[in-house]
Amino acid sequence: MPEEKRKLIVVIPMPNTYLLDIAGPCDVFTAADLALKEVPGSKKGGYEVLLASPMDTKTIITKNGFEITCQTKISEIDRPIDTVIVAGYSRLELHKDHPLFKWLRDIYPKLRRVGSVCIGAYALAEAGILDGKLASTHWEFTQEFQTRYPAVHVDTNPFYTRDGNVYTSGGVSSGIDLSLALVEEDYGRDIALFVARKLVLYLKRNGHQSQFSTLLQIHSMENSIAGKLHPWMIRHLADELSIEQLAEHCNMSVRNFARVFLKETGLTPAKFVEKLRIEVARKYLEDSDLTMDQIAEKCGLSGLISMRRTFMRHMMVSPSDYRRSFRTSLQATT
Repeated sequence: MPEEKRKLIVVIPMPNTYLLDIAGPCDVFTAADLALKEVPGSKKGGYEVLLASPMDTKTIITKNGFEITCQTKISEIDRPIDTVIVAGYSRLELHKDHPLFKWLRDIYPKLRRVGSVCIGAYALAEAGILDGKLASTHWEFTQEFQTRYPAVHVDTNPFYTRDGNVYTSGGVSSGIDLSLALVEEDYGRDIALFVARKLVLYLKRNGHQSQFSTLLQIHSMENSIAGKLHPWMIRHLADELSIEQLAEHCNMSVRNFARVFLKETGLTPAKFVEKLRIEVARKYLEDSDLTMDQIAEKCGLSGLISMRRTFMRHMMVSPSDYRRSFRTSLQATT
């Protein structure tokens, strides 16, 4: 059996993006390449990782001010590419007619696969590669991304998604989850697991991006009914907080209150209250030693079973698992 050629992985680092967007995938593929070299008699080619600048300079300045010097520019690559990964994105640096998008459109049919890390999905969308496809990006950009690219089917719950040969991942560290999945796809679970252990990572993380997201953007509702009600609702969270109570507190009819509330927030009062209860429960799970029953009572979640059901619906993880993952590092874990 002839020895397999190394797969060329081109990582495109964007200006003003997090270093981990870039370094995470690079380290995973490099670790996999080294692991394959240690397998006696292996004919598997492994990976060559190439940093290619999308700009007219090889120097990219990251969000923390560090300078990265790429080996090449995308326009200078003259050999077959296996996989392209766009790491991050910067709309301030890349206008709609930037050469990157034409390059992506032209190179895509020649690739085995293409992927993105975090909001690198914007670059793939601008190039038209995501039209009609399922895609993920950072949870914070869900609505904006869907509005900007209505032809894309957006799902920001998973850490990464695959649609055909197009792979998109969520926020920052999700690029590591995606890269491990690509290694497993190429060389099997054993090599991917070896890399995960070497880098002290989970081969597959439990849960979804929803664990990290903010269910309610209260700061954006400051002048709305919800924003004005928020402090009072926090103080009375253990109460029923029916729509009749909320409307009465605002000196409004139930019908008018419901109409205005939905128009201002995009949520019904009942859905808003439910999300608020979960947000407060999260804080108790993260920062307190209260039992699950005590948290359920304080947040008006009608007992442990109801709390777990509601928490799973919004966070896709149980309250106990959430506490284990997000409990403050200043407290001992049990």
